[in-house]
Amino acid sequence: MPAEQDALKQVDRNLDASLERLFAFLRIPSISTKSAHTQDCRIAAEWLVTELKSLGFRAATRETPGHPIVVARREGPAAAPHVLFYGHYDVQPVDPLALWEKPPFEPRLATGPDGAKEIRARGAADDKGQVMTFIEACRALIEADGNLPVGVTFVIEGEEESGGMNLLPFLKANAEELKADLALICDTGMLDAKTPAITTMLRGMVGEEVTIIGADRDLHSGMFGNAARNPIQVLCDIISDLRDGTTGRVTLAGFYDGVPDIPDRVREQWRSIGPSDEMGLGSVGLRWPAGEVGYTALEQTWCRPSCEINGISGGYEEDGFKTVLPAKASAKISFRLVGEQDPDAVRRSFREHVRSRLPKDCTAEFTAHGGSRASVVPADMPQLGRALDALTNEWETTATVIGCGGSIPVVGEVKEALGLDTLLIGFGLDDDRIHSPNEKYSLTSFHKGTRSWVRVLKALGR
Repeated sequence: MPAEQDALKQVDRNLDASLERLFAFLRIPSISTKSAHTQDCRIAAEWLVTELKSLGFRAATRETPGHPIVVARREGPAAAPHVLFYGHYDVQPVDPLALWEKPPFEPRLATGPDGAKEIRARGAADDKGQVMTFIEACRALIEADGNLPVGVTFVIEGEEESGGMNLLPFLKANAEELKADLALICDTGMLDAKTPAITTMLRGMVGEEVTIIGADRDLHSGMFGNAARNPIQVLCDIISDLRDGTTGRVTLAGFYDGVPDIPDRVREQWRSIGPSDEMGLGSVGLRWPAGEVGYTALEQTWCRPSCEINGISGGYEEDGFKTVLPAKASAKISFRLVGEQDPDAVRRSFREHVRSRLPKDCTAEFTAHGGSRASVVPADMPQLGRALDALTNEWETTATVIGCGGSIPVVGEVKEALGLDTLLIGFGLDDDRIHSPNEKYSLTSFHKGTRSWVRVLKALGR
């Protein structure tokens, strides 16, 4: 396949320039959850539009009630399939800033503990580096062949990290314009640093914030301690009841409705390809799996539902000490969903769990932070086999299908709004520290990820 080889050589020749473009993208602090960075999100969107226009795409920013969405389209050869590529240009906040080795928006190449080169910056892996593997693959194909083997539409949003509330209405409102044969998403990872994978299972999610309110102001803990309700204590008691201390199961009423059993053959396959509990948790300094008794760490993240406390606050939180009895205490809690679990039902059950445990003199307020169902890619998708073969050829290791503990609501939204199935092909690694200080993306993931997309697009075109 001379044309494919020409494009792969072009990827190799372009690597330094590709990194320069990625670094320019990473320097934009496009934090969607903070209003101070609203203009930065727009700058990131406009940066993408400029890049895609330079490749011959019809590209523009499209307004939403929140941050703009980038839409770009380029037709492929006559009768070739058309793919829709989704990504996001927004990134997570950088807190705690003090834990970063270098400023988070000053990207750099560094050497990891294993001697491998890493791209380090906020957004390097989630999701700017992944998005750029696809853009740079398109660049190489266009420069080598003069065209793409398939038609391509980009939809790159700026609110994935802040709930993505405007994406589904946008997809529905523009369904005719966004028609395609298949969706592609590069916001997932490999099985390990040498084994490419396509994610066929994603967990859904429910995000909730609860605030327990007691007295009408903060109180002196000496003058009111014991006598007045302490919202932090009430909150801790309530959230400690979310899991059974013996089995590890979530205690919400109806929580496991719609959760499927794991077939024995699937468990055996995962145990043969996946890391042991000790190896899987060892990369983060842990050893023993928590959660549900009777399931491996891999099973718990790929196909079991979870309940996690993501943040808790209340009272005096500055340096030093203050003997205060707080008026309020808050917690942010997320539920990862599998199978047919209903996000709305889980949210209702959680709120009832809280309300039923409130003592006299306390009230609760709730804030929803998004909700989505789990997604499963059909195993009989014809494009799945072609993409697996393409990845195998690039990495010279048999590509596999895996699950993912994360949630990518857009997979379900693309299916609902556009009727498209999605191939989830990503090149992230478990130790990329996404959402954490010192986020990184392997240089090999970026380079071979770009080459992989060249092969995948060629395979889909054939």
